[in-house]
Amino acid sequence: MTVDFSGSLVTGLKNFGLILPPEAVERLALYFRELLKWSKKINLIAKGTDPEQIIENHFIDSLTILPQLTGVGTHLLDIGSGAGFPGLVCKAAWPELAVTLVEPRLKRASFLGHITRTLGLSGVNMLTCRVEDEAQLPSSCPFSHITGRAITEIGSFLRMVERFAPTSARVICMKGPKWREEMDAAAEIVSHSPYRLSQVIEHALPFSGAKRSLLLFDSH
Repeated sequence: MTVDFSGSLVTGLKNFGLILPPEAVERLALYFRELLKWSKKINLIAKGTDPEQIIENHFIDSLTILPQLTGVGTHLLDIGSGAGFPGLVCKAAWPELAVTLVEPRLKRASFLGHITRTLGLSGVNMLTCRVEDEAQLPSSCPFSHITGRAITEIGSFLRMVERFAPTSARVICMKGPKWREEMDAAAEIVSHSPYRLSQVIEHALPFSGAKRSLLLFDSH
């Protein structure tokens, strides 16, 4: 099955007012091809996922956080990066972004290293540890933003990253349409968290219409 990755990506991103330079689209197309190749050997994405779904659910969805990251000196901490969604995808789109990827599974970390080298990216810090590892990931690291697309529960994620609150990093939770129910379930944790919900950005993915929400938390 031949897929027009570049055409689908560019068309989909227009829905968010995002226009990438041609060289960024080329890097992401190479990333996509390598992802498909490696996915035949190791478990990077759900088996049987249609290529068009990969473009929308992984690449375009990841890039919806890019407008939050374009300030000077931005450094994103991506927890549980997996195959690089969203951190390495955003880095490929905007190379000026500094990223730290945390992925404890060695095969996936190997893929992230391969993509970083293949795309010629610099400013990528790859850690094969858990986020609780203070030795490899000190609380004092000057991150400007923290996300973790693979982390399911808002409460668990806020608890996981609360040690970074003194550095004033903004936390971005990438959620679906039921974020209100998740916030209600996390109410007790949120009430004791150093983070407070400051903004919610709701949107729909361009082809499927699937609802997505970005929950932005700031320390107080």
